[in-house]
Amino acid sequence: MTRFVNVLGWIGTALVVAAVAIRFIRPEQQQVWQRLALAGLVVVLLYLATQWREFATMWSRRGTRAGALTSASVLLLLAILVGVNYVAGRQHKRWDLTEGGQFTLSDQTRKVLGELKAPVNVKVFAKDTEFQRFRDRLDSYTYASPQVKVEYIDPDKQPAVARQWQVQQYGTIAVDVNGRIERITADTEQDITNAIVKAVEGGEKKVYFTQGHGERDTTSADQRSGYNAIAGALQRDNFAVDKVVLAQQQDVPADAAVLVIAGPKNDFLPPELDMVQRYLDKGGKLLLLIDPPDGADAAPLTGLITLARAWGVDVGTNVVVDVSSVGQMLGAGPSMPVVATYPDHPITENFALITAFPLARSITPVDGGTNGRTAQPIATTSAQSWAETDLAAVFAGTPVARDEGGADTEGPITLAVAVGVDAPGAPKTPPPPPPVPGQPAAPETPPTPQTRVVVIGDSDFAANGVLGTQGNRDFFLNALNWAAQQENLIAIRPKQAGDRRVTMTEDQQRRVLYLSVLGLPLAVAALGFWTWSRRRG
Repeated sequence: MTRFVNVLGWIGTALVVAAVAIRFIRPEQQQVWQRLALAGLVVVLLYLATQWREFATMWSRRGTRAGALTSASVLLLLAILVGVNYVAGRQHKRWDLTEGGQFTLSDQTRKVLGELKAPVNVKVFAKDTEFQRFRDRLDSYTYASPQVKVEYIDPDKQPAVARQWQVQQYGTIAVDVNGRIERITADTEQDITNAIVKAVEGGEKKVYFTQGHGERDTTSADQRSGYNAIAGALQRDNFAVDKVVLAQQQDVPADAAVLVIAGPKNDFLPPELDMVQRYLDKGGKLLLLIDPPDGADAAPLTGLITLARAWGVDVGTNVVVDVSSVGQMLGAGPSMPVVATYPDHPITENFALITAFPLARSITPVDGGTNGRTAQPIATTSAQSWAETDLAAVFAGTPVARDEGGADTEGPITLAVAVGVDAPGAPKTPPPPPPVPGQPAAPETPPTPQTRVVVIGDSDFAANGVLGTQGNRDFFLNALNWAAQQENLIAIRPKQAGDRRVTMTEDQQRRVLYLSVLGLPLAVAALGFWTWSRRRG
């Protein structure tokens, strides 16, 4: 019996050690290591209970009491550490010291997670040695929302589960929301958040960019004028991007969530304008980016300007000049107004980033609105700007100054406006009948379709060349998401990691080599010799 009791202590210790080992080697086996730890503690307590006489004898010794006090102090310290870890595990707090906040969830992701109404089950299919890489990212999601549950699965150890979820390669993340499954093979924040949005909404929305009038090309990678970077950003925001030539269509495509007219050089034909007007009357969404004229004698885009005015937007025939110090800090000339002021609107809610608009024109709400359609400004320049009407001087490169009391409009100048009204062509929905006692309540009346129009006096700000300027990308995406009635995606998106590479000339590289290989060792040797000589002297 005594031998068995002595073995109990070793068995309990072995169980606790095994639990600790499994906790660190296979953390996903939570139930296993928790049960082993509990069993080990119970066995150890049983062993200690059978040794009470020995403990009483030992306690009568002075050394034992001193050792017990030391042990109690150590145990108290361990208890404090365990308590701190327990609280830290449930009160998540991290400090991200990277320049762009690479390990902090963006406002956009937190907004999406905060609006989740159904459980989101995320399954990571990867080798168990790769789990930690995904856990570093996905732990932030589980902390941000209790609706997000993450499970890590090794396809080699659970092939049946991988086959059931149609996993084709390692590193696949499957997002399941009410049976709708989205699979991705990347672990960036935008990819994961986009997969959650797709699974919640059940698919992508279609954005059409018009073509045929010199508009921006969403497939072009040209550094100055290409739009492929913003097209990629739209795809990460759960949009499918396509082109459309309205002159070859009978109507705007029925699946168009938003129609984008980005920087046309020539005016639309009357049948095309009619298509756009019919589309808007039925609750369509339009993002119109209309640049200043290409020159003093350029033909005005009369049709598009008239279309904008029908929705309460006045497009100015001018070029906005900005001589503020903010623009100079960005290395911008006076023809690139910089915006840091955003009137209250859902598009710019909590938006505190600078945006730059190369060669922009004024876009202002029509006084009193048009047919009950009242536009709201969403971006205005500084007081050191004005709307220059002398286009010949601007395009000739001649220095310009504000014409006091003349045709020039004193700043601040509005560069972008937004309009949201009930669709005029949508059928009127009758109000629900009054409730009848004892009868079930009538279903809620669906809301009337809404037309949304955003007009911005520049298309260059979303081109590849300046898209990286602080808030340019987010401003474009916020405007389009608002137009598409995806307010849950109006926020600040994750920043890209900065490029910290050092580029040196051949001469600079040679100097660094000499300094590190010869300079520093010689300096250390000289300091040592000087110290030695002083001691001898």
